[in-house]
Amino acid sequence: MVLSKEEVQLRRDMILALTIGHYIQTVSPVSSSFVAKVYPTGLSSATVRNIFKELEDQGYLTHPHTSAGRIPTQKGYRYYVDHLMKEIHILEAEKLRIEKEYRAQSMELENLLDRTSRELSDLTNYTSIISVDGQEHHIFLRGANHVVQYPDFHDVAKIQDILRALDEKERLLQFINQQLREKINIYIGQEIALREMKHCSLVISAYKTKKGPTGRMAILGPTRMDYGRVVSALEYFSELIEDIT
Repeated sequence: MVLSKEEVQLRRDMILALTIGHYIQTVSPVSSSFVAKVYPTGLSSATVRNIFKELEDQGYLTHPHTSAGRIPTQKGYRYYVDHLMKEIHILEAEKLRIEKEYRAQSMELENLLDRTSRELSDLTNYTSIISVDGQEHHIFLRGANHVVQYPDFHDVAKIQDILRALDEKERLLQFINQQLREKINIYIGQEIALREMKHCSLVISAYKTKKGPTGRMAILGPTRMDYGRVVSALEYFSELIEDIT
């Protein structure tokens, strides 16, 4: 059966989404046999290998020298977050717990933002950063220890680079506090204007309060980030802060 151009594109996108999604969860190169097995309508491993080759030629996938499986490139992640990603929503029970605790404590803004930074880091298992507009040296940063826990950063030099960038708060804030084009802004690898973070992804959202103060929330992690969960968490907390302040 000859597929239409749209069907070919849909199949290609589905294979790329399956490959990236599995790699995000496992950190292991993805084999053609695995994709063939989980593809909804059934494909042969040979067909998947041919599509892998096309995706590799187009720069969306690559393969380590030690494995026949494929892993995403930064270009692949960019296509994934722009076209294929699905949000992974926070559980309703978790939302109810957070909102109940926030409303019960009647926190000052500084304590609220510090608490939010901790909650974001705990929920996503990445590093969270919150800034306040007009307070250039004020930053709420939690979960820097997560940097050393990911196999993506097993290289000591990479870890040192990232921790150094997190410590240089002025440069970090300058990037985070830039004018945002979207509600949620995702920067992948080389798109981050901090050389030390070229192996990371940074997801940034603006927040505002009813009393006036505004700022940015950001999540930093490896390019192999669970983007759907991070986007959902940032959307939830930016709305929650505006609602309760």
